[in-house]
Order: sequence, then C-alpha cells, then structure tokens
Amino acid sequence: MGAMGKISFESRLESAKDIPDIFELVKQAVRKTTGKERSGLMLGLSNLGGGPEGFVGAYYPVATNIIVMNTMPLDRIKQTDPSLYKPYIFHILLHEYIHALGTIDEVATREKASDISVQVLGAGHPATELAKDMTKFLPKLVYPVYGWKPETEPSLQLVKGFDRSSTDLYIN
Repeated sequence: MGAMGKISFESRLESAKDIPDIFELVKQAVRKTTGKERSGLMLGLSNLGGGPEGFVGAYYPVATNIIVMNTMPLDRIKQTDPSLYKPYIFHILLHEYIHALGTIDEVATREKASDISVQVLGAGHPATELAKDMTKFLPKLVYPVYGWKPETEPSLQLVKGFDRSSTDLYIN
C-alpha cells in the first residue's frame, strides 16, 4: 500500500467526529486488509469500572451482535491525554470487531489488530503503538479471557448510528 492510503486513514481518524465515525473507519480498514466484514453490530457504553488488578477496555460477548465498551478508561483518557482518545477508540473497536468476525483467541486478535493498524495507519501511529503494547500507555488494561462478562449485568447506553453503513442492508 502506498503512503496515500496511510495518509487517508490517518486524516480520517483525526477528523472523525464521534465513535460511529471511528467504527466506520475500523470496518473499512478490516475490509481493505482482510476482505472480511460484518454488519448489524451495536455498541453499548457502560462503566465497567476497574480495580487494583486492572480494567477491561471492552468486550464482545461471543455469538452476539454487541460490543460493550468501558466508559471509565474513555473518560480518563479524555481528561489526561486527549490526543490518545481517538487512537484508543480505534484500537479497542478494531480489537473487538476482529473478535466479532470470529477470531476468539486473544493473542491472534492482538496480532491481527497490530498488523491491520500498521497497514492502514503506519508503524508509528498512536493506534498502532496501542495495538503493539497497550501497557506502555495504560498499564492496568487487561484483555478479558474467552467468555468473560461482568459479574452483574451492565447498564448499557446504546450508541445511535453505530453501524450505520450496514443500515441499508436492513432497511430499504
């Protein structure tokens, strides 16, 4: 891929207005690099908390159509390092979207997320750096094990227009 593709993805991530914009970019990145895609996903935002052992950035309940993103680290990043906000969202959504496409193994998912990020954003981009080693930025982030879900049912705020590019597949 030429530099033009990287510039395009980088500038589009920078100019993204909201989480649905970033997710559309994630879907395009995955489609461009792997040829795979999935429609009809929802995003739920919830304060999943965290503790001394760490926090989960997001999770994908296997065989569902929802990604649940933890608002606690989102809020913290917005307050402490706003320049990481969009790269963090890109990485977290990319990671969970790879799960939603059928890759359940955490190591394989991390490797795919890193490879895709390098291809579309370049090796030095903050989202790629997050994909390579999240602990450099967020030392307490933990990736949930297969089948993880919170102890109590989280209160979810669904993000409107999250998977908007697939809406026309359902509504004519």
